[in-house]
Amino acid sequence: MADAVRKLETAESTLYREAPNNIEAEQALLGAILVNNDAFYRVSDFLKPQHFYEPLHRKIFEVSSELVRMGKMANPVTIKTFLPANDKVGEMTVAQYLARLAAEAVTVINASDYGRAIYDLAIRRALIAVGEDMVNVAYDAPVDMAPQNQIEDAERRLFELAETGRYDGGFESFGDATKTAIDMANAAFMRDGHLSGIATGLRDLDHRMGGLQPSDLIILAGRPGMGKTSLATNIAFNIANAYEPAQQADGSFTAANGGVVGFFSLEMSAEQLATRIISEQTEIPSSKIRRGDITETDFEKLVGCAQMMQKIPLFIDPTGGISIAQLAARARRLKRQRGLDVIVIDYVQLMQGSSAKSQQNRVQEITEITTGLKALAKELSTPIIALSQLSRQVESRDDKRPQLSDLRESGSIEQDADVVLFVYREEYYLKNKEPKPGTDEYIKWEAEMNEMRGKAEVIIAKQRHGPTGMVSLGFQGEFTRFSDLAEESHLPERFE
Repeated sequence: MADAVRKLETAESTLYREAPNNIEAEQALLGAILVNNDAFYRVSDFLKPQHFYEPLHRKIFEVSSELVRMGKMANPVTIKTFLPANDKVGEMTVAQYLARLAAEAVTVINASDYGRAIYDLAIRRALIAVGEDMVNVAYDAPVDMAPQNQIEDAERRLFELAETGRYDGGFESFGDATKTAIDMANAAFMRDGHLSGIATGLRDLDHRMGGLQPSDLIILAGRPGMGKTSLATNIAFNIANAYEPAQQADGSFTAANGGVVGFFSLEMSAEQLATRIISEQTEIPSSKIRRGDITETDFEKLVGCAQMMQKIPLFIDPTGGISIAQLAARARRLKRQRGLDVIVIDYVQLMQGSSAKSQQNRVQEITEITTGLKALAKELSTPIIALSQLSRQVESRDDKRPQLSDLRESGSIEQDADVVLFVYREEYYLKNKEPKPGTDEYIKWEAEMNEMRGKAEVIIAKQRHGPTGMVSLGFQGEFTRFSDLAEESHLPERFE
């Protein structure tokens, strides 16, 4: 009988466990803020009203923070008019409670420690909520909900919790959105090159696009042989190589310049991708690297380049035929573990949809993939560069410059993308039209070839936040490298 009572008591204590909280820490922090408003700035970077367990404390912190941000004094006298006067805290009125908080206030020095304790407990409560939902859904899951879907949903919620400390979503005030926009403009002003986004390392492209913008889906398309994979690897390397971490107030790191890059290579292996990047950096043709046709000096260059590349934050996932759900889960995991500032996918047509229904229709499948990529870019607040093939109808036209209508298999690619870039090289097509040497046509062809040799165009066919147009780049095919063209103003002085 005693065992049964003990078991019942244990079950009851387990069933009615109180959510983790620390009312004393909340009181101590609020008291410190009411006595000295400078205490607020020690916690304002990471602490929000919803992190407080006690509803009255949430309201006190919210009112205090609004007053302090407006440059007004927040103390028991000024904030009591914004709180419900008739509410009681035990035997005390709200006004008396505020006076007690201020009277028993601790030093401002401890404010950040109390704030961190409150924040950590709020995260633990949120984790409990996620865990309870997982258990309930696992018990009551309908037949058509696969366990894999539940894992992906739980992973998404945990990622959001790890990133922002909240998982509820919902409306955001226009004031908060405006503050974010001003912060972005300030970051652009302070950053090298005055770009609001992440610099690609290609001057003229950055100038047109303002860098790669957070939460943008950027489609980079071209016919085979145009060099779209080369351009993507060049940009990925430039961003990773320029990475400079900056520590935030909460101890995490963000990119002051450059960024951490996740490269999903569905077409090439990690080794092939690395060979391309090494070739680009060392100026040793990749064909020679593969054949081992290199000198001792070349080998020393390769070793030096490999050592340098050990340090850059470029991560490659060479899984072929990856689904949009798998890709999203791996991207979230990379962001949580190492950080993630840019995602590159080579290329969209090699991906698979997640639902069986979409896989029966290729257009529906591509629609699901592009919609999923745009949603992932917004969720992670990360630009995604997704490569795409173009249809063969380009080849049947006299002017082979791509157009938006050439995007293969789905209008959703054009619709979901924030930016559409086309890579075009006239040299590629001219090379295949070589006439018989010695003829007038050959002389004309040779002049055109000399004009176009080593040049490429990146056509900005769509851009939600900026102008469309064309950017000229240099292209060295043997090193698969794109570069800026020298401006006329920067060329050496010439004498006729």
